[in-house]
Amino acid sequence: MNSHRALHVVKVMAIVLVAFVVFGFVTMELWNWLMPAIFGLRMITFTQAVGLVLLGKILFGGFGPRGGRGPRGWRRRMEERWAQMSPEERERMRAGMRGRWGCGGFASPSEPVSAPKQS
Repeated sequence: MNSHRALHVVKVMAIVLVAFVVFGFVTMELWNWLMPAIFGLRMITFTQAVGLVLLGKILFGGFGPRGGRGPRGWRRRMEERWAQMSPEERERMRAGMRGRWGCGGFASPSEPVSAPKQS
């Protein structure tokens, strides 16, 4: 059983290495093709491109399953919170969102968003 696990670890490491090489190469080629022509930036090396891929993964993807929590996880948590709120709490949240962002707040798909009050 241990030899199968070791083989699996080696395969995963090889896939990750190949992915970084491919994404690094694609990033380098796209950067060197577009960025100097459009923005007048310098060309980058393969190592810098791999660093950009890694930086993008850290900033935008995370390292958890499915690239971290992401917007779907946030939406699911908000829907769970919304379902547990009383109608008064929901209206208070809508009013707070309207005040902050000028939007109608969070409404479940089955519940209509109330129109902003005219004064």
